[in-house]
Amino acid sequence: MVRDGIYYALGFVVAGVLVTSMLGSLAAIPFFILAAFCGWFFRDPERPIPVGPFALSPADGLVVAVVPEDGRTRISIFLNIFDVHVNRSPISGIITDITYKKGEFLVASRPEATERNEQNVFTVRAKDGTTVVFSQITGLIARRIVCYKKQGDFVQAGDRVGLIKFGSRVDVYLGPEWHIQVKPGMRVSGGSSVLAQRAGEVILTDALAAAAPLKEAAWQTS
Repeated sequence: MVRDGIYYALGFVVAGVLVTSMLGSLAAIPFFILAAFCGWFFRDPERPIPVGPFALSPADGLVVAVVPEDGRTRISIFLNIFDVHVNRSPISGIITDITYKKGEFLVASRPEATERNEQNVFTVRAKDGTTVVFSQITGLIARRIVCYKKQGDFVQAGDRVGLIKFGSRVDVYLGPEWHIQVKPGMRVSGGSSVLAQRAGEVILTDALAAAAPLKEAAWQTS
């Protein structure tokens, strides 16, 4: 369970205990149910991480769009309230940019949510220059984006980078060097499902990994 879930669950448990002491156990049942729900919703299972020239899914959910956009392919993944909401990096590399954009809270499955909803946009660049952009996007219920990383951090493919609370969406942008492996209607799992594959493998040295976190300039001198 992620830390946020522990806080929420403990809060509802404490509330349940207080209500029990004042009104009895029956009145406290909803609080204990909410505590159990928070423990389940904020689960963070370990995942087998595929090794190879892959772009992995940054989130659990349903692929709702695979569309060309500005010379790249956008893959949109909708997370309902029953999905794991921890987000992961699609590739290994340096986070060269994290940009927060204010916006609306439209239903995340709607196409216009890509442009209009509040979101957090990551850019990750691998050692060979391959760049993948992905966005944490809020939804109708989701009103909180949590980011664990900062610009300049090194991430391995499948590393946890953040969390979106409740129903939400993640968009991934892949360049023409990627061969897309998914289509709308498929369900994917964060960190373990392959969204796309490259012709050549992205190689990151052990020395580079040991030097994390690195700044963008490190690519120019390594």
